[in-house]
Amino acid sequence: MSDHQDLKAALREQAIELPSWAFGNSGTRFKVFAQAGVPRDPYEKIADAAHVNAFTGVAPTVSLHIPWDLVDDFGELAKHAADLGVRIGAINSNVFQDNDYMLGSVTNPDPRIRRKATDHLLACVDIMDQTGSTDLKLWFSDGTNYPGQDDIAARQDRLAESLAEVYARLGPEQRFLLEYKFFEPAFYMMDVPDWGTAYAHCMALGPKAQVVVDTGHHAPGTNIEFIVASLLRVGKLGGFDFNSRFYADDDLMVGSADPFQLFRILYEVRRGNGFDPAVGVAFMLDQCHNIEPKIPAQIRSVMNVQEATAKALLVDADALKVAQEAGDVLGANAVLMDAFNTDVRPLLADLRTDMGLDPDPVAAYARSGYAERIRADRVGGAQAGWGA
Repeated sequence: MSDHQDLKAALREQAIELPSWAFGNSGTRFKVFAQAGVPRDPYEKIADAAHVNAFTGVAPTVSLHIPWDLVDDFGELAKHAADLGVRIGAINSNVFQDNDYMLGSVTNPDPRIRRKATDHLLACVDIMDQTGSTDLKLWFSDGTNYPGQDDIAARQDRLAESLAEVYARLGPEQRFLLEYKFFEPAFYMMDVPDWGTAYAHCMALGPKAQVVVDTGHHAPGTNIEFIVASLLRVGKLGGFDFNSRFYADDDLMVGSADPFQLFRILYEVRRGNGFDPAVGVAFMLDQCHNIEPKIPAQIRSVMNVQEATAKALLVDADALKVAQEAGDVLGANAVLMDAFNTDVRPLLADLRTDMGLDPDPVAAYARSGYAERIRADRVGGAQAGWGA
């Protein structure tokens, strides 16, 4: 895409979903660090997300996590979001923080616990109905720590049975996104350890079951762009959970550890037509801001995805194809590197100006006074977070 007006038009239509939990307190398994001004309920989380959208212009939806974001009236919460100019996005289930799930949730050998876990997933579909959400995100911490602990194949059967029940409950415009993770918290075997396992379950169910790729959920050296290209090729890439990692599932800001990897992934999205809204790929953030301020970190993350997307769109696809078909190894690589090494920040600053936004969202947020207001206003009550 060589014409800058076409490039700007494509970037203007970009939509990056924010995670509600990234606005709450988080940390490591050793310590969760509290910050002043952190939201105390889902309403305040959505208010913060709306400010990220106001300064970036491309973050119109916010994911919820259940039960972290439970409220009495989800219709009212959806209206609150709409009043602030955003919408409720994916509903994320949580079957990993209950004592009953020590040996698994939907794959647990105890049928009572499997029933409890599946009922939670069905309740999340009810919340989708109330909020207008179309995506249910499923991640299971299920697995085993020791050889022989449980029957591997039987656990897959239990998983398939639960997924089939949830699939049958989905409405005509709803789908679920099945996430995989190769280790943690189970260390011998995860029940959904890789994209192949997730793909197999989704293929068995039908078009409303798709795979989500969390960029932090891979072994070191994994070629994530190959996974992305393969899933796009067969129409099973449902979305991304964007974050960044140095060692394991670090949940750092997307693009912070390896911006070149993010660029390569997004080029494969472009190559597979994944930016077309009709394809249905959801671009979601999944991050925990442990030591950095929450809202500026979300703004910076959105900007990182924008920059990598702009570079991916700048790849000269015609020149790349010519080099590839000619077997020109260095020439083909140079086409990619030329796009990656392009400084797209001036172009994005111009785009924001065209959209009526400040060209520097981080600086604009700092000047807005919002951080000072929420620190003063959000005193008392229990801050949102995941404990510890």
